[in-house]
Amino acid sequence: MSLLAEKVILVTGGASGIGRETALALAREGARVVVSDVNAALGAETAELIQAAGGGAIFVPCDVSKAEQVRALISATDETYGHLDGAFNNAGVGGVMATTADQDETAWDQVININLKGVWLCMKYELPLLLRSGGAIVNTASVAGLVGFPYASAYDASKHGVIGLTKTAALEYAAQNIRVNAICPGFTDTPMVRDMVQVAPHMQRRVTGNPMRRLGTVQEIAETVVWLLSHKASFITGQAIAIDGGLTAG
Repeated sequence: MSLLAEKVILVTGGASGIGRETALALAREGARVVVSDVNAALGAETAELIQAAGGGAIFVPCDVSKAEQVRALISATDETYGHLDGAFNNAGVGGVMATTADQDETAWDQVININLKGVWLCMKYELPLLLRSGGAIVNTASVAGLVGFPYASAYDASKHGVIGLTKTAALEYAAQNIRVNAICPGFTDTPMVRDMVQVAPHMQRRVTGNPMRRLGTVQEIAETVVWLLSHKASFITGQAIAIDGGLTAG
C-alpha cells in the first residue's frame, strides 16, 4: 500500500526545487497535495503535473510572511478536503550574502519574515486542523541551522530559529498525536544554490566540500520528507535531521 494513501498534505514553496519534488513524491505515495507558492505560474504547474499523473492536487497562492494569506491557505485546504494530515513548511529565500555589519536591514527583514515568521505562521494555522485527528509537520531548516556560515547572518539566524521553533512545537503537541520535525539539507542541486554560486563563485568549494564530494539531489531530500510525514517515522519528533553528505559530522 502507498505510504500516504488518502492523506492531505500541504507543501509551501512548491513551485520548484525541493518543494516541487516533494509534492510530486507525496502524490506518488497516494497523498492529496495542496501546493502553495508566491509564484502562481510555477506553483500551478506543480499541481498540474500531479494531476496529469493521476494524483490529486490543488494550488493556492500564498506569501507565507503574510498572516491573512496563510489563514486563507489553510481555510482553502479545509474547505476543499475537510481535514489536514500533514504539512511541509518549505517556503524560503536565501537572502543577500554580506558580512554581519554590512547586512542590509531590509534584506534581513525579508529573510526572517519568510524563513522564520513564515514557518511560525504556517504552524499557527495548521495546528488547529491537525489537532482534530493528529498528523505530522516537517519544517525546512538547513545545515546553516546547525553550524555557522560566513556572509549569511540572516539566513543562519532564520534557520537556527526554525530548529528552535520545531523543537518547541514538538514538545507542546507530542501528547496530542502531532509530530514536528525539521530537515537540514546540505547544499542541494536547486535553483537557489545555483544562483548563489553564480553570484559568489568563492562558495563553489564549500558547496561540494562535504565528505561525499557532491551536491545533494532534490529526490534525496524529498524521500526523507515523505518518510517523516508517514507512519514509518511514528516515534520521531523534535528532531533536526541533517541531509548533508556528512558535512556536519566532523
